[in-house]
Amino acid sequence: MSFLELRDVTRTYRRGAHELVPLRGVSLQVEAGELLVLMGPSGSGKTTLLNLLAGIDRPDSGTVLVGGTDIGALSPAAAARWRARQLGFVFQQPNLVPVLNAWENVELPLWLQRLSRAERDARVALALELVGLTAHAGHRPRQLSGGQEQRAAIARALVADPPLLLCDEPTGNLDHASAEGVLVLLARLQLERGKTIVLVTHDPRAAAHGSRVLHLEKGALLGAPAAAHAPRAPRGEGR
Repeated sequence: MSFLELRDVTRTYRRGAHELVPLRGVSLQVEAGELLVLMGPSGSGKTTLLNLLAGIDRPDSGTVLVGGTDIGALSPAAAARWRARQLGFVFQQPNLVPVLNAWENVELPLWLQRLSRAERDARVALALELVGLTAHAGHRPRQLSGGQEQRAAIARALVADPPLLLCDEPTGNLDHASAEGVLVLLARLQLERGKTIVLVTHDPRAAAHGSRVLHLEKGALLGAPAAAHAPRAPRGEGR
């Protein structure tokens, strides 16, 4: 069994008399340790797919499995507990708390777990080291560049050591150098830390960093649903 599986998944929304079908009969397999780049125009269903994988949304039909768990069958409380252990989410906006420094922002998810202060400190220190922000741990968001803010957001997603990272347009607001740095970082997390990553993006540069690239268009995946791809080394060092 693959680490992530969508089996004939359809999701429909109704707005008044209108019916929207962002995903229609989608099947997908993603292996553990793969970096899947998912591309497509706005409205193609990319964010809906991420929300289904995260257990934030549920399919109208079909099955969503993550690590063998049927995400759509979980109660809201059970889904929240599952996300706290298994999932890190990175958005286009870093969504850092302005009054907290980088260390405190990264530490936030750990307050939901029963950890000692020493355990929390060790995890935060490692997450900041992985994203290259150790020297900026005491800086508040306004003192960080856009690329550094996004790295802090990635560290926050990593701090609980989840096996899965879902990234929704993480380079959308960054300049070229900062975007490249974030893409290189995600590729290293896949290669060196064994993270399974699903990256939704409009950025064509992301394709060069993925194990596989699929296109979503009008609710349908273009490309083979099955994966048997080995991780590959990231290109270059970015900033």
